[in-house]
Amino acid sequence: MVATIQNTDVKQKDAPGAVVVAVTSRAVFEGGDVGDDVSGVGVAFPLLQALQSVNRRLLEKDPAESLLFDVVLITTDSQQQQQSARIVRSTRHHGLDVGRFCFSSQDFTESLLSNQVNLFLSTDRSEALQASRGGVLSALLERQVSSTEQLRVMLCGDAVVRPAAGPAPPSQAAAQSFSARLGEMRRRFGAADSPLSIVLVTASGGAESCGAALRTLRSRGLAVDEAYCLAGAPRSPIRSLLRPHFLLADDGVAGLED
Repeated sequence: MVATIQNTDVKQKDAPGAVVVAVTSRAVFEGGDVGDDVSGVGVAFPLLQALQSVNRRLLEKDPAESLLFDVVLITTDSQQQQQSARIVRSTRHHGLDVGRFCFSSQDFTESLLSNQVNLFLSTDRSEALQASRGGVLSALLERQVSSTEQLRVMLCGDAVVRPAAGPAPPSQAAAQSFSARLGEMRRRFGAADSPLSIVLVTASGGAESCGAALRTLRSRGLAVDEAYCLAGAPRSPIRSLLRPHFLLADDGVAGLED
């Protein structure tokens, strides 16, 4: 059973232009109760606030802007679905700009596809991998406290320049399409004081690999704010320093499989 409900408390985004981001309700409301049958916020709360900040700034520049983030809150199992009324009530209580609720007790990947989701975010690696293998671009939410005023996206550049080994994963085209739209959104803002920051990190190879990744991304319409060539060093220190909301791979799979 799948039920998709529009949130009448918020203005709906223009479907053709919107970038649809689905987040699991478990990640948004994994905190303890705050009273009145309302859940506390979880690890995804800073992300949703950052998405709202980008939308607000875009609309300040152009009230007719259609390239906006459209957030879908989705359940991924029957236990979450049973809490549908609580999820809607908690969303309203915390002032979250959620356009739709998708309550699914079956294969949630089908719900993502039917809602034309461009990016699925979860704290559960198996959920993210399942959606990615189903053709939906997916990423894991970072658990460190992130900015609520600036959306921070870290791109894994290794997948951009890595030679293809076998058939491309089904989410690769979705990853490249999302990156291009993210780049288009970033171009709406200047170099300083942007509510959207995009960072490129190449873990393997030297400066040549990083340069190749930059050139490839620019050819797809995506310019980055910062680039780091780690040359084999671990990614965790730079992730701890920059605290991105999520790490995005060009093939839609890297970072999900161990």
